[in-house]
Amino acid sequence: MKAKLSQYHQSPRKVRIVADALRGKSVDEALRKLRFLTKRAAKPMAKLINSAVANAEENDGKRREELIVSNITVDKGPTLKRFRPRARGRATRINKRTSHIAVTLKESDEL
Repeated sequence: MKAKLSQYHQSPRKVRIVADALRGKSVDEALRKLRFLTKRAAKPMAKLINSAVANAEENDGKRREELIVSNITVDKGPTLKRFRPRARGRATRINKRTSHIAVTLKESDEL
């Protein structure tokens, strides 16, 4: 009941804002929340949750209505280093950061 997204091209700091909003919610509530969230990470996060749900249904025989988002971790991935020309022949470094996102689902105990 897990799914991972590796080397997503957005800073982990920005992706964690979306992840924090979803932790502990039911799957349907989390997807509903993502649909109206105005962050770029919302769309890949929705795909990732749907993938985790499909894994749970196919591999473990779980029902979608009983699943909750128990854990979402956003870790730092490799950083791409690029350079931008600046005044007087200098160059400054541009860090293009990436994220590793992992979603874990579990069955709710309320049912």
